[in-house]
Amino acid sequence: MRCVIARFPFDLTKSGVLESMKSVKPEQVTGESVIIGRRTYPVKQVGQVITRQDRRDFSAGEVLRAMTQLGFTCRGLPQAAAPARVLDPSQQASAMLGAPAAV
Repeated sequence: MRCVIARFPFDLTKSGVLESMKSVKPEQVTGESVIIGRRTYPVKQVGQVITRQDRRDFSAGEVLRAMTQLGFTCRGLPQAAAPARVLDPSQQASAMLGAPAAV
């Protein structure tokens, strides 16, 4: 499959990516990741190995798109949880007693 990463076209195949990543030890995942075989790799590491370019030359989105199209499982950043609502002491007491909150 033809993919464009960092403005350069690449002909990638699933078997070719598997072969390229076979001997690469995965780095610690802190953001987006791709599952290749039984290993989970950071997206930027995969992009660096398959394109032989510096990680600063491409975005994680370009690599995620290409890996998804090839059929690999990709995981994005976890969604940020909604901030907890801060209650003043009187609202906390009402909430504990089951009374409707005064607005």
